[in-house]
Formats: sequence, C-alpha cells, structure tokens
Amino acid sequence: MTLTDRAVAVPGTQEAAQRHLWMHFARHAPGEPVPVIVRGEGAYVYDDAGRRYLDGLAGLFTVQAGHGRTELAEAAARQAAELAYFPLWSYAHPRAIELAERLAGYAPGDLNRVFFTSGGGEAVESAWKLAKQYFKLTGRPLKHKVISRAVAYHGTTHGALSLTGIPEAKAMFEPLVPSAVKVPNTNFYRATEHADDLEAFGRWAADRIAEAIEFEGAETVAAVFVEPVQNAGGCFPPPPGYLQRVREICDAYDVLMVSDETICAFGRLGEMFAGTRYGYTPDIITCAKGLTSGYAPLGAMIASDRLFEPFASGEASFAHGYTFGGHPVAAAVALANLDIFEREGLNTHVRTHEDAFRATLERLLDLPIVGDVRGAGFFYGIELVKDKATRATFDAAESERLLRDFVSAELFRAGLYCRADDRGDPVVQLAPPLIVGQAEFDEMEQILRDVLTRAAALI
Repeated sequence: MTLTDRAVAVPGTQEAAQRHLWMHFARHAPGEPVPVIVRGEGAYVYDDAGRRYLDGLAGLFTVQAGHGRTELAEAAARQAAELAYFPLWSYAHPRAIELAERLAGYAPGDLNRVFFTSGGGEAVESAWKLAKQYFKLTGRPLKHKVISRAVAYHGTTHGALSLTGIPEAKAMFEPLVPSAVKVPNTNFYRATEHADDLEAFGRWAADRIAEAIEFEGAETVAAVFVEPVQNAGGCFPPPPGYLQRVREICDAYDVLMVSDETICAFGRLGEMFAGTRYGYTPDIITCAKGLTSGYAPLGAMIASDRLFEPFASGEASFAHGYTFGGHPVAAAVALANLDIFEREGLNTHVRTHEDAFRATLERLLDLPIVGDVRGAGFFYGIELVKDKATRATFDAAESERLLRDFVSAELFRAGLYCRADDRGDPVVQLAPPLIVGQAEFDEMEQILRDVLTRAAALI
C-alpha cells in the first residue's frame, strides 16, 4: 500500500475535531465544518470528501519536494527501526553528524557549526540567546539588544515574538522580552522615501539600521535579524545592494547579522541558502520547514566558526537545547530530502521556471483589485487594493470581509489552497511545492482571476 492509497475519513471526524482539536492561528466558530485534509500527492492535497486542491502554499512554505514521497517515509521507518530517539545533550548520533556536515557544506562562508532545533521559531530563539552569550563570553556583556523589521514575523516563543514586527500578533502576550528594536522593511510598493529609485530606497532602508544602532548605542546592540525575502506583509524582496549594506553596517558596529531563512532556505528562492543568491554571508542562519519538506519537524541554527570559538576550549557550554532537536528520524528524513534536491535538481528547476511563474501571476495586474505582484523564486505575494490609481488599501473591517469572509473561502472552494493575509496590507501569498511547472502556474492564475474578479465586484 502506498501513501496515496490511504485516504479514508474516520467516521465522527468532524464531531471529534469540533469537540477536541485546538487548531493553530484559527478561529473556532460553533458548528462550523473543519476542513479535513487526508492525503497528498505531488502538488495536490485531498480532503475527506475526495475533493482535490492545488497546494499553492506547500503546506506552510514547507513541502518542497511535493506530497506523497514514499522515499522520505521509508527513510523515517528505516531510522526508527535502527535508532528511534536519542538526545544531542552531550552525545551524538550518526544522522545528526551527517546532516550537520552536509548543511555546513551548503552554507556560505565559515558557517560550519550546526545547532539543531525542532523548528524555525526555536532556531530564532537559539540565535538571540547565542548572540547574548557570545558577547558576554567575549567581554562585551552590554550587547544584548536586537533589531528586526516592521511587519516581520519570526516565531511564537516570547523571544521570537518580541522580534516580530506585527503589533496585533503580540498584544495578547505582552509584556514580552525587552530590547527588540524595529526598523523599516523593504516594501517598495509602499515607499515614501525614494519611491522612484529601488536601489536608493534599499540604501535608505538599510541605513535606518545604522541609525537605530547609533540611537541605542552600539555597545548595547547584539544582532540584526532579517529575512532575505520578508514573508509577513506579502513577500518583500531585498532591493539591489540592501543585504550587502546590512552586512557592512553590522561589521562596522560589531553587530551580528542573522539571516532568518525559515521560509527562504532549501529551494524556495532557487538556492539552498539565500546568501548564494544575493551575495552576502551572515553570521547566523536560522532555518527549518523545507529542510525535511515537512515530512518530520526539524530546524537548525547555523553559526560561524567565530561564534563557536568561545565554546571550543571545553570550559563553556551553550546552556540551551531541545528534547527533539536533531531527532534521529527527522535527521534521516532531511538527508533523504536533500538527496531528492540534488538528484532531481530542484534548485535549478526553481531558477529555470521562476520568470514564468512571475509572468503568469503578473497577468493578474489587469484586475482593478490587484495592486502589486512581488517576490522571488517560488515565493510570491499579490497585494490587493481598493483603488489601484491611488494604491488606497482597505480598512480593518473591509479587509475582514474581503479576505476572511470571501477570498479565503472562495479560493479553497475553487480548489486552491494558499494564504490570504492582512498582517500589513491585504495580500494573497503563493509558495507552491518546488516540483510545479506551467500547468500549475496557469491553474493558480485561473482560480485567482475568477475569485479576485468576483471580489472586486464587492468593493
């Protein structure tokens, strides 16, 4: 029996879901049916009624190699039969060693030290803690503050949430960790400074980081966290030279540059890591999601040799870790997943087809409700506007009706799973499995065109 043969709903599933399952980031309306996805194959998933949906979000920016890859399930089963679990707390196991070596080989520069976590938020949390301890061990104990960007999302733990630049996501959990400072992001569509010059705008945005460091005092700032392409707000790519300028600023002020690639790594931008695409080397990379194509939970913080040096003498330890960080089964799945990347050339596939993906989505710019299409690789956002000429956006009530009451439901009903998001201005986000091609691009565009045309008539 293959993975795709098992797809039958269990009687009573709906009742059990409504009575017992607490879904993440979800509203729970009494009696409202819960969509139940029971299997996946390639770029598609199927619900318990047999309906098929194009997975336009790769699960959650995660299923890079596509659904139903039996070789990944088989890798997990083999490892579980050999060694199902052992922690990395002063011990090691072969799969973690092999995977750490492989990731170090993909990472730019001297990022050779791999600290495994269970996911991306934990990797971000680890990076902030490492930055603080590193500076304490090297005689600069006041360097503890961090800088991140407006509207950026970095995770749900208290530290990662403090880095997050979305006030609405944080309000219910305050007070959070202090000393997290926000700077502008790279949303050129909404630029008020250098709105006619992308490169100058990027320089301006990067220089706000230097300004924040000066204001806080360089002796107090430990790290700058940036996503290469920012997710929240709808896929903000870096302007030409922006990431290099951030690197220069961090070097000038003795501040660590952390590249949060929880979404961007492992093929989403057509490379294993964004530094290869954009020409910069951070001090730390945080990653997760596509590392296993979602077939097992695993994340990593990859740090430079310089940051490991204070821990190399045998006298200090990084007093931090996770029970399931570097889990043997998850590491085995990751290794098999990276084998697929290399054997099937998934990064090359993304680079070859990203222009076609962009061009297909840009057809939607003829709709009055579509203001901007932006992104890179297989990672795009479509910003929705109330008035295309003025770029006027929707107020909170209008966005609620447009996105949650109509667009999200209608896209899913039409057979497209993606994300309608208003963390920032309203956008529809697309990040399909890396195996898709023109047929799937066209299917996405056709469904979006129909739903967004109907949405525009409601404005």
